Amino acid sequence: MALTALALNCTLKPSADPSSSELMARQYLDALAEHDVAGSLVRVVDHDVRPGVETDMGDGDEWPAIREKVLAADIVVVVTPTWVGQMSSVANRVLERLNAESAETRDDGNPILYGKVALVGVVGNEDGAHKITADLFQALDDTGPTIPAQGGTYWNGEAMHTTDYNDLDEAPEATIETLRTASANAVHLARVLSREPYPA
Repeated sequence: MALTALALNCTLKPSADPSSSELMARQYLDALAEHDVAGSLVRVVDHDVRPGVETDMGDGDEWPAIREKVLAADIVVVVTPTWVGQMSSVANRVLERLNAESAETRDDGNPILYGKVALVGVVGNEDGAHKITADLFQALDDTGPTIPAQGGTYWNGEAMHTTDYNDLDEAPEATIETLRTASANAVHLARVLSREPYPA
């Protein structure tokens, strides 16, 4: 069956600036494309996503358009940079807005994001990737998507250095192999859930 993916790049940098998070997000989309998954990418910071925990915060809020893309996707990828050992404020905003979906239900009574699969990626030239991944997994799971086995990858630069992921001549093999495994597992899980949905 045909599957689609949406990658949410949670960098703090607007589109004019290079983004390590965008590089990893595109690497995810490339890996998913190898399994015939059509993907698209949103750089969230380019949009006026208002604070709040509703599906639409009104007054020029641009989250509803992004939300429609989330709802249309089978696989949702969230990639964030690391700042002071934490996920970006943009990633936190995405999680806050997704929190509204736990109250939105389908015809079978389940949360509207049930049946979707979530992947995560973390980049940064400082430590924090394991904690950020755990926080993302928990928050995404709370809103309804399912996390596949080994459903995330990361890259941390050497401590106290300023090299970024997109400064590397090539991505480390371990990071890419884990990304490819996560992508393959996500596709497998999405296909299983499409055939055998969660019970009502």
